[in-house]
Amino acid sequence: MKRRWILVAAIVVALGAPAPSGFARATPDGMAAVALKDLPQEARSVHALILEGGPFKYDRDGVVFGNRERLLPAKPRGYYHEYTVPTPGARNRGARRIICGGENKAPDACYYSDDHYQSFRRIRQ
Repeated sequence: MKRRWILVAAIVVALGAPAPSGFARATPDGMAAVALKDLPQEARSVHALILEGGPFKYDRDGVVFGNRERLLPAKPRGYYHEYTVPTPGARNRGARRIICGGENKAPDACYYSDDHYQSFRRIRQ
């Protein structure tokens, strides 16, 4: 599946065609990206709460994210914090998260995962 997206991205770049709406464009550091407007409404709401400093629904929101998967850019421990994006119909926290790095209320970058840290896309404003 990942190879297919890489192939599609290469074709789009080669042809100079604009990428389809919601398409994960790469950032300068090579990470996939997604426009904030293309995220689910729940993710947009959590992102707004992050910039406001809360309040958050889940006790684990705002805890340090260890980046053990090493899929995000390497930063010192304590740089990244995780926030739950509610999943409609889920009985638990679900798999969706936003991870932000930097200062609270003014993060350097935020990343969205809809598969419990298996992949990330950098959120573009």
